[in-house]
Order: sequence, then C-alpha cells, then structure tokens
Amino acid sequence: MTPSKFAVTGGIGSGKSAVCRLLYEHGYPVFSCDEINRALLQDEEYLKGLAVLFPACFREGVLDKAALASLVFSDKDALEKLNGYAHPRIYDRLKAEMERAKTACFAEVPLLFESGKKDIFDGAIVVLREKEARINAVIARDSLTREEAEARIKDQFDYDGPLPKGCYVVRNDGDEEALGHAVDGLLKTLQEQHLI
Repeated sequence: MTPSKFAVTGGIGSGKSAVCRLLYEHGYPVFSCDEINRALLQDEEYLKGLAVLFPACFREGVLDKAALASLVFSDKDALEKLNGYAHPRIYDRLKAEMERAKTACFAEVPLLFESGKKDIFDGAIVVLREKEARINAVIARDSLTREEAEARIKDQFDYDGPLPKGCYVVRNDGDEEALGHAVDGLLKTLQEQHLI
C-alpha cells in the first residue's frame, strides 16, 4: 500500500510550521511548499518566466521580492497571475518529493483550498487559531502593519467559515505544550483510522 500523504494547511499566522515541526519530531517526513518556492526563486529558468510576467518587479535582472509581494497583495489579478505560474511548478516538485517518502508524510501547504489541490492528498489537516492571535503573529513575524496583516488574511480562504468535508482540525489557541497535545491527538486519530 502506498503511504498516506497529508496536507497541513491553515490561514497565515495559524501555526502551520509549528505543527509541521512537531510532526517531524514524531519521526514523519515533512515537506514545505514555502521551501520549494524559495528553491525555485534560486532557479534561473523559473526567474526568467517570472520576469516576463512581472518585469517591473525586477531591478537589473534581480527579483525585488518586496516589490512583488507589495504588488500581488494589492492587486487580485497580479496574485492570480503569480499563483497560476507558481502553483503548478511548486506542486510538481512537492509531488516528486512526497513520492520518495517510505512512510506516511506531511506537507505544509499554505494555499491548499485556494489552489484546488486538496485531492492530490489523502487528507487535509487544518490548523485553526483565533483571528486576533493570527494578526499579532503575522505582524511580529513579517514586520507588517495591522492593515497589511488583515489584508493578507482577507485574501485567503475563510477559515472562520465551514471547512471542506473530511478535514482534520488542530486548534492552536494555547501554548506550545497545548499544541503538542493537539498534535498527539491528531496522530492517535490517524493511527486508529489506519492512515499512518
């Protein structure tokens, strides 16, 4: 039987990386769309395609990441154009990496529902956290203003509304220890269902 593949998703600032770190500490292979994206931003061919789409975000042939971020988070069409270019390439690499895993594995996938790629995984784990805590986490991590943090949250799937069917939920409303217990509970559920 092929090992199960799970996506770990949730809104910006929800604690996806913290959950993935705990899963890794339990001995499971963990992959990251953000890490793949960072690797692609070092890839000459990938950057050439990006330069064709967003010439104004390049200074003397070098991508100005802040300019690109500023553009796509203020212009929905630009964001769709970037996602249309980046997502297929990120998912191709992610699938190849996950195929090599010998056991059940997990992947941190920030825009799972927006990208329509839920079906390439055997299950989706959604990390939920109070909105105010998410805003504060994003402001602290990315040095954004409150308005910028709220705008990024608004652009994402609404995690305060109903979730797609069949998602596993991990709540991140306490401290690190509470999150550890929540992840333990998740793994117990997946084991009981013979998924890991």
